[in-house]
Amino acid sequence: MKHTQQDFTKGPLFKPLVFFSGPIMITNLLQSSFQITDSLWVGNLLGASSLGAVAISSTIMFTVLSFVIGLNNASLTILSQQRGKDNEQGLRSYLNAFVVIMAVIATLFGIAGYVFSESLLSLIGTPESIIEQAIAYLQITFIGIIFLFGYNFISTILRALGDSKTPLKIVLIAVILNIIFDPLFIVGFNLGIEGAAYATIASQGLAFFYGLFYVIKHQLAPFSLPTLPKRVEASLIFRLGIPSGLQMAVISAGVAAILSVVTGFGEYVVAGFSAAQRLDSLILLPAMALGTAVNSIAGQNIGAQSWDRVRQLATLAVLYNFAIMFTIALLVVIFAEQGVRLFIQDEEAVAFGTRYLQIVALCYPFLGVNFVLNGIVRASGAMYQVLILNILSFWVLRYPLTALFSHWFGEVGIGIGMGISLIIGSLFAYLYFRYGKWDQKQIFAEQ
Repeated sequence: MKHTQQDFTKGPLFKPLVFFSGPIMITNLLQSSFQITDSLWVGNLLGASSLGAVAISSTIMFTVLSFVIGLNNASLTILSQQRGKDNEQGLRSYLNAFVVIMAVIATLFGIAGYVFSESLLSLIGTPESIIEQAIAYLQITFIGIIFLFGYNFISTILRALGDSKTPLKIVLIAVILNIIFDPLFIVGFNLGIEGAAYATIASQGLAFFYGLFYVIKHQLAPFSLPTLPKRVEASLIFRLGIPSGLQMAVISAGVAAILSVVTGFGEYVVAGFSAAQRLDSLILLPAMALGTAVNSIAGQNIGAQSWDRVRQLATLAVLYNFAIMFTIALLVVIFAEQGVRLFIQDEEAVAFGTRYLQIVALCYPFLGVNFVLNGIVRASGAMYQVLILNILSFWVLRYPLTALFSHWFGEVGIGIGMGISLIIGSLFAYLYFRYGKWDQKQIFAEQ
């Protein structure tokens, strides 16, 4: 095994969990900064209308990225189990299958997205004043979508094999290049909003080629010349990948539904909630990273049939999550107002955003439990079960409780309903983890 890769089937679990999840947390933070960088350069160099065009186009790209994440979760499960089985041929064969399927899907997405960019933007109600800019930005982004697929997929492969440091290098290169390329393409080459799109695909493309070169040179993954995948391999990939992709769709739709409750309270509540959500996306990065880490670690141990270690991992990861997220929650309670003011200055909006964060913050550790336990369940291949848990979380708990409590208590009820739903949702995740039959799933035996 290469020096950057860890075998999680042997030795203590807590130290590898900490040191494996750490780079994933930083990588996720860098990924988040990618969009922020684009927004800062476009907003400052081209103005509000161009910024709006990028924001609306990014909504569509987030939907595509959600599907990519779903497929990557499937690959993380399959490849980590093959690593745990110490099945080099199986690992090589499934890796080839994923490469071919990802390449085909990326190409189809790219063509369809380019052709239907205008229709998609019209469908979500893009204002006429910015639709031309949005079309230009979105079409160029779709041309380079294979790089978005590619460099995310390489990171997933390496994590499945126990390496979270190399993906950090790849994403860091993409972010640094994007910071340099944005002003160069926008102003230096006088390409305007199209320059922002070219900067994105250039930075992702170079990061992808660097990652591919680095992995092949150091033999970090058993890549081979692509061949048509076996039918049984493609079947398993789609059987796990489709429900995993739907999980992200359920989450996106659930967020939109909750926003419909928020918009009923007026402009300042929407502004305060939006600022709080931006902070949420950063605050929850450690819990999300833990979910990804336990997926890899549990996958290897499930492949090796080391079920005692899987359950030990669950206990350690949940406790580690509570330690991290309670610490973060206390900091949020203390500094919520200062955080909200980074995004907005309107006093009413700041007051709502601060109050919302202070209510929800103490429930963050329970959302972290969801990430951890669902990550372990996902590692077994129980994708439909995790999909159902997400449907329960958003559509049976989070949206209805937010609507109900906001009806009872007004705008403050948004935070109360959200917080209570997170606590009950973690209980559902625990009950399924404890009593469900996810540990009886044998994804390769089902072939």
